[in-house]
Amino acid sequence: MPSVVTHSTDSARLSAIAPTLRQRLLAWWEAYGRRSITQKPWMFTPDGRWPDPGEELSFLGVMVAEVMLQQTQLQVVLPYWHRWMHALPDLQALAEADGQSLLQLWQGLGYYSRARRLQQGAWRLLDRQAELGTPDPWPRTLAEWMELPGIGRSTAGGILSSAVDWPAPLLDGNVRRVLARLMAHPRSPRSDEPLFWSWSSRLLDPQQPRAFNQALMDLGATICTPRRPLCQECPWQRACGAYASGDPSRFPVKEAPRAVPFQVIGVGVVQDGDGRVLIDQRLEEGLLGGLWEFPGGKQEPEEPIAETIRRELREELAIEAEVGEELITLEHAYSHKRLRFVVHLCRWRSGEPQPLASQQVRWVTPEELAAYPFPAANARIIAALHERLGVEGVS
Repeated sequence: MPSVVTHSTDSARLSAIAPTLRQRLLAWWEAYGRRSITQKPWMFTPDGRWPDPGEELSFLGVMVAEVMLQQTQLQVVLPYWHRWMHALPDLQALAEADGQSLLQLWQGLGYYSRARRLQQGAWRLLDRQAELGTPDPWPRTLAEWMELPGIGRSTAGGILSSAVDWPAPLLDGNVRRVLARLMAHPRSPRSDEPLFWSWSSRLLDPQQPRAFNQALMDLGATICTPRRPLCQECPWQRACGAYASGDPSRFPVKEAPRAVPFQVIGVGVVQDGDGRVLIDQRLEEGLLGGLWEFPGGKQEPEEPIAETIRRELREELAIEAEVGEELITLEHAYSHKRLRFVVHLCRWRSGEPQPLASQQVRWVTPEELAAYPFPAANARIIAALHERLGVEGVS
C-alpha cells in the first residue's frame, strides 16, 4: 500500500509542475535542440522548413526513421535513412523491393527483422489503401498503427506526434531515463511500465506535442545521458529528484542482471579449386533471418573445433571438407547471448552443397562477397579473408 500512495503523490506533484516543466523544456529546445535538417531530415517539410504546429509531414519518412531509431542512436541512423529513402522513396517501392536489396540497405543497423517488418507494413498499408479506396493509406490512430508489424505504442506515438502533431506520449529509452531521474524512482522503469506511461502522458504538452516529444528525446540524448549527465545544463535541474539526491547516475534503477549464455561457434570458410567461397542464406526467421553467412554451428562439449566445423558442414550442407588453418577468432555480443566465432579456412573435397538448414547456398568469388548482406560479425571474417588472400593470393 505505501508504494501506491507514493506513486499517487508523485503523479499529483508531476501534474502540478507539468506546465512549468513544459515551458522550460521547450525554451531549452528552441535554443539547443536538434532542430536542423541535417540532424532530423524527416522532421522537415519538402521545402526545408520546420513544420508549423499541426502541419503534416511525410508519414513514410517518419515511419522509417522511427523504426530505425528503435534500438539505434540518431547519428548512426542518419546515413542509413538517407540511403533507404533514396532507394525506396514510396510505399510501392518498399513493398516491391526484393529481400536481398532490403537487407543490404539495412546492413550494419542490426535487428534485421525491423527491415522485414517495414516491408510487411508497406504491404498492409497498400492493402488498406485498396480496401478504403482512398489515395491516403496512413492510419490516424494509435490502435491502427499498432496493428502494423513491429510498431509498438511508443513507435506509433512517435509517428503520429511527428507526422501530424497528434498528442501521443512516448516511452523510449531516453524518455524512461529522464522520467526515472526526474521522479527519482526507486524501481526499474520496466518494473513500473504503466506508471511511466502515465507520467509521460501527464507531461506531454497538448498544444505542442510534436515539439515537446522531440525536446524530451533530445534532453535524454544530449543532456540526461546514461553516464555523466550534464545536470548544470538541464532545464529541469531544480525539479529533478535524482539531482536532489546528490547522485543522478544511480537512476534509473537497473534490474538484476541476467546470466547471458556463452557459446563457441565453429565457422568454415570453404573454398573450391577455383578459389570460390561457399556461403548460405539464413531462413527467414529470427533477428538475422534472410542474411548470408559462412556455414558453421555450435561446438559440442569436449569437441575439437575442427570436428565441429566438419560436422556442421556435413549436417547443414551435405559436403566433406578438409579443415585447414585458423583464419580469425572473434567475439560478438547480442542482447541475449555472447558468441565466440572460431573461423578456419577449409578446402571442399566432395558432395554437392545443399541447403539442408538454410534457404540457398552459393559459390561466390571473394570479391563478390560485398554484394551480399551479412551479419555484422561476418564483416570481420570477410576483412580477414581479403587480407589473407591479398597476401597469399587465392590458393
